[in-house]
Amino acid sequence: MGGAKNSSFQGFILMGISDHPQLERIFFDVILFCYLFTLVGNFTIILISHLDAQLHTPMYFFLSNLAAVDLAYTTSVVPQMLFNLWGPDKIISYGGCITQLYVFLWLGATEGILLVVMAFDRFVAVCRPLYYMTIMNPRVCWQLAATAWLGGLGNSLTQSTFTLQLPFCGHQAVDSFLCEVPALIKLACGDTSLNEAVRNGVCAFFTAVPLSTILISYGYIAQAVLKIPSAEGRHKAFNTCGSHLIVVFLFYGSAIYAYLLPAKSSSQDRGKFITLFYSVVTAMVNPLIYTLRNKEVKGALRKLIKRIIVL
Repeated sequence: MGGAKNSSFQGFILMGISDHPQLERIFFDVILFCYLFTLVGNFTIILISHLDAQLHTPMYFFLSNLAAVDLAYTTSVVPQMLFNLWGPDKIISYGGCITQLYVFLWLGATEGILLVVMAFDRFVAVCRPLYYMTIMNPRVCWQLAATAWLGGLGNSLTQSTFTLQLPFCGHQAVDSFLCEVPALIKLACGDTSLNEAVRNGVCAFFTAVPLSTILISYGYIAQAVLKIPSAEGRHKAFNTCGSHLIVVFLFYGSAIYAYLLPAKSSSQDRGKFITLFYSVVTAMVNPLIYTLRNKEVKGALRKLIKRIIVL
């Protein structure tokens, strides 16, 4: 934290798209819309999962956790992002940057682990239906959810702490929309080889292991679904699992691009768009994906709307 200890060091400058000021108002409007949609969509999923007795199942318990993560995940970065896009002031305090770094990494890793837990839930539901409620009892569900949240926290503490040991030598201009590990490593003025090795190792572990587990689970699920005699049963199973797979590929695809692929100066602008995608867009589309492809959620949503109209 050599650069940060300088008495004249007040914070960082989040550059965003300041080299294209004509686009800042457009980005502000789009991100604000996405954020408001994220708040409404994810809060609605939490609400209907709590109010509708038919949704008091392990699947919707984990879906509510995912919605809560998405709400907190976007809220940790979007308000600051909107503030920077609205006016000429792009500064984020050092304390604000640290908080954003820790929280963003924590919730991002938590979401990745939750997707593994949700894949395991679908595996048990499809491949072991007779033992589903025995295996996925409330205690196990709470333990799996706690593992996801604590596992994400462990990832954040490791990566963020290593990153903040770097000397910044007064460098303040972060070429990104938010304080994230790759952008801060580029800002450092010392040897970053250890930090890059730690980042690559931790990211590879939190990407390869969960993604492999999910794909293996869905391999077994596909085999089980194809054995279902009724076409309606197969269609329902594929619909439920298909929604989860779409979310998995959106999340892990953008994470792999941002954290594991080698950075190139020519792709810096593309990297910023990927940052926006996994920090703003994925949290917005998750409720859409699960709602539009799920009859139970749509039915619960209709009942909630009717209750509101009656009131």
